Amino acid sequence: MSSDHIFIGETIGTAVLILLGGGVCAAVTLKSSKARNAGWVAITFGWGFAVLAGAYISGSLSGAHLNPAVTIGLAIDSGEWSKVPVYLAGQMLGAMIGATLVWITYYGQFQAHLTDAEITGGPGAQATAAAEKQTTGPGPVLGIFSTGPEIRNVAQNLATEIIGTFVLVLFILSLNLTKGLAVSGTGTLMVALVVVGIGLSLGGPTGYAINPARDLGPRIVHALLPLPNKGGSDWRYAWIPVVGPIVGSVLAAGLYKIAF
Repeated sequence: MSSDHIFIGETIGTAVLILLGGGVCAAVTLKSSKARNAGWVAITFGWGFAVLAGAYISGSLSGAHLNPAVTIGLAIDSGEWSKVPVYLAGQMLGAMIGATLVWITYYGQFQAHLTDAEITGGPGAQATAAAEKQTTGPGPVLGIFSTGPEIRNVAQNLATEIIGTFVLVLFILSLNLTKGLAVSGTGTLMVALVVVGIGLSLGGPTGYAINPARDLGPRIVHALLPLPNKGGSDWRYAWIPVVGPIVGSVLAAGLYKIAF
C-alpha cells in the first residue's frame, strides 16, 4: 500500500468511525434528540456499527487500522514501522474531521442543550464555584467527544484501558491464525462485534476509549469548537486514554509473539 492510499484510507475510515460513534453518543445525550436516553446498549452497538462502516470503507485503501493501538500492535508483530507515522497522521486527522461532523449534524441540539437552564444551572451559574471548576473538568457534552471515568482512580482507569485494548489487539492479531479470515471480510465483522463486547463488558468504568486517536482528536475539537457553556475538556484525564491503549497494544503483541 502506498503512503497516499494509507493516509487517505485512514482519514476517511476514522472520520466515519468517529462520525457514527460520536453520533450515537450525541443522539443519546442531547436534548431534542429522538434517541435521548436510549442507554448504554445503544451506545455500544452504535460504536460497533461505526467500526464496521469505517473498516469496510477504508479496508481496500489502508487495511483499516483506524486506531493507533492497532497500528502499533501490528507493527510489533510484523516488524514493519516505516508507515506507522502515516497511519497515525491519518487517524488523528480523521478523528478530528469526524468529531466536527458530529457537531454539524447535531448543531441545533448542541445549542439547545447547552443553553437550557436545566443543563447550565440557570442565570449566573457560570459565576459559581462549581461552574468555575467545570472550566477545567469535563463539560456537559464532553462525553459526546471523548471518554471519562465514572470513578477517578488513575491506576484503575489506566488498567481498564490497558485491559480493553489488550483484548481488542490480541483478537485482531489472532485473526491471522485462521486462514483467509482476515481478508474475507468476515474478520472485519468479527472485530466490530468484539468492540461491542468490550463496550458491554469492560466499558462501564471509563467509557472504553481503546483508541488514542478516537479520544484525543475529538477532545481537541471539543476544546476548539464555539460551543456555549461547554465547560472544560478534562485535560487532566486525557493522557489515560492515550497511554492505556498503547500499553495494552504492546502487551497484546508481546503475548501474541510468545504464545502463537
